[in-house]
Amino acid sequence: MSTEDPVRLLALRGTPLSVDEVQRAVADEAAGGTVLFVGTVRDHDGHPEGAAVTALEYSAHPTAEAELRRVAEDVVAEYPGCAVAATHRVGALAVGDLAVVVAVSAAHRGEAYAASRRLIDDLKRRVPIWKHQRFADGGEEWVGAGERRPAGSAPVA
Repeated sequence: MSTEDPVRLLALRGTPLSVDEVQRAVADEAAGGTVLFVGTVRDHDGHPEGAAVTALEYSAHPTAEAELRRVAEDVVAEYPGCAVAATHRVGALAVGDLAVVVAVSAAHRGEAYAASRRLIDDLKRRVPIWKHQRFADGGEEWVGAGERRPAGSAPVA
């Protein structure tokens, strides 16, 4: 793999994400495999009554980008030779919008799959990004940083 920084792209953005940009960021002639994960806004979530999602907004703590970098650095330390990239949306999103895009390239597919799984799982668990969902039945909830919160209990930063 290339000798350049293995953490190729990290960003929180209020504008639409690009799968092509994230894939290009990890492109490497020595990579035999590239794994992409694209998370999209779906029309439902874990609401108990199964109500449709009508609105969704992501917010991030000011330390979110620094924590995202720590997550990425932990992944490349555990999987040497991988290159990683991750972008996440903030702000209001619609059903079908891209919420998160991560990519990992590696010499072999096994490492690319394992590192990609670790990258998205740790991003969702550790990076202080919260999703505020509103449902068709009038309910709402906050989800993020590894937990769900009922309506009215906004995340504590």
